[in-house]
Amino acid sequence: MTDKKLNTVMGFDFGTRNIGVAVGQAVTRTASALSPIKARDGIPNWNDVTALLEEWKPDAVVVGIPLNMDGTESQMSMRARKFGKRLHGRYNLPFYEADERLSSFEAKDWANKLGHSGHYGSNPVDGMAAQIILEGWMNDENNPVL
Repeated sequence: MTDKKLNTVMGFDFGTRNIGVAVGQAVTRTASALSPIKARDGIPNWNDVTALLEEWKPDAVVVGIPLNMDGTESQMSMRARKFGKRLHGRYNLPFYEADERLSSFEAKDWANKLGHSGHYGSNPVDGMAAQIILEGWMNDENNPVL
């Protein structure tokens, strides 16, 4: 989508109540989880999104697309893609999709190993899921962008 070399990339784990966020560095292909953005039925406070993008100044955004296990589209995958297109349209940043199947399960497993209480409503792991999505995208050997 772009010929510009990517340095900083921001990843999102779309959800209807929380949207996980992570920021990654293309050179090291590692990411760090950030605090999730609150959403109402999948619609974030765009001022919060703007503040994050102004702070981190990413060269592109990656949004996890929650496909069904057989690779088919779901209602949530269409909503996540729409969120990515809105990020692209509002902020003029390249938008890339990442297959995020099982990222939330992996984030919960990782959190449990780190001593998470298991109360994901009050202590969500959306940022960890965004980190997993973003690192997976950056480390995909078939990724033509990096």
